[in-house]
Amino acid sequence: MKTALFDYDLPGDRIAQEPRPRGSGRLLHLDRQTGAVEHRLFSELPEILRPGDLLVRNDVRVRPARLYGRDPQDRIVEIFLLSSIDPERRRWRALAKPGRRAKAGAPIRFDPDLAAEVVGVDEESRRIVEFDRPVTEGVLERLGHVPLPPYIRRPPDVADRAEDREGYQTVYAREALAVAAPTAGLHFTEETFTKLRERGVEVADLTLAVGAGTFKPVTAEDTSEHRLETEEVRLPADTIERIVRARTEGRRIVAVGTTVTRALEAWSLRDPGRSAGARFETDLFITPGFRFRVVDALLTNFHLPRSTLLMLVSAFAGREKVLAAYEEAVREAYLFYSYGDAMLIG
Repeated sequence: MKTALFDYDLPGDRIAQEPRPRGSGRLLHLDRQTGAVEHRLFSELPEILRPGDLLVRNDVRVRPARLYGRDPQDRIVEIFLLSSIDPERRRWRALAKPGRRAKAGAPIRFDPDLAAEVVGVDEESRRIVEFDRPVTEGVLERLGHVPLPPYIRRPPDVADRAEDREGYQTVYAREALAVAAPTAGLHFTEETFTKLRERGVEVADLTLAVGAGTFKPVTAEDTSEHRLETEEVRLPADTIERIVRARTEGRRIVAVGTTVTRALEAWSLRDPGRSAGARFETDLFITPGFRFRVVDALLTNFHLPRSTLLMLVSAFAGREKVLAAYEEAVREAYLFYSYGDAMLIG
């Protein structure tokens, strides 16, 4: 399909810049069969879902992966750590900005006790950065910054605000494997889960390590020419058992976000009958025409034009229905993207 088919107009003031109290946002409920739209509040989600639904969420934690260093001329260099490529966690694959200050051989100092050198640049202009000591989770917690998406504007090289440290993390986050948040989960509070369980909704977890590819725009004219980067998926045996049981009993699987949707559908294409836990990598790119085998309902945020996430949502509910719902959301002054409002499709 042509990438231009997934375009839409969004006024700049509709892009949420600040985290709000969890659960206080709005919820657009889209009927994927009829295209009918209902305007609700996120706090009403427990009464909208059905008793017996299985809600699956991504429990990944976001790593403070953005580092600000200085080059020999004392100019700021941003190094966005993507993944460690050695067991000692000294050599990392990273993005750099501005790239001209992070050419091969460039030294960068981050702290009196931490320095690095750019030792290589790959074919996608990603840097291979070698640090003078291991970059542990403790180092990242001390020196790293929240890897907010570029459309959320914050000054560089300024200490993170507590609001972002907390707000760009789900309340059920566990292992720090991601460089971007599974943002549909940011709306939930522990009280929400209590009400869901009282309603008779089951809750299960999986882990998809969200990578920087989630920020990568689709620049190809045709979606078939775009490739997603691989991301690690961990699907516990208990979650698989719950999914199989729910499917057997005719109950709905409700995915919290596009990351859960990709993980579940990728698993179903691999070995849907397997009861043991699964751990694998996937680059599944879901576009219209894809046949969903697991997910029956999808809770998600509003996504960027021409993005792979918007294409997945369009595959789930139909491009015309989704774009019509987006147009109505713009008219009704919903807030978009990571800190924005939510959309339930079912």
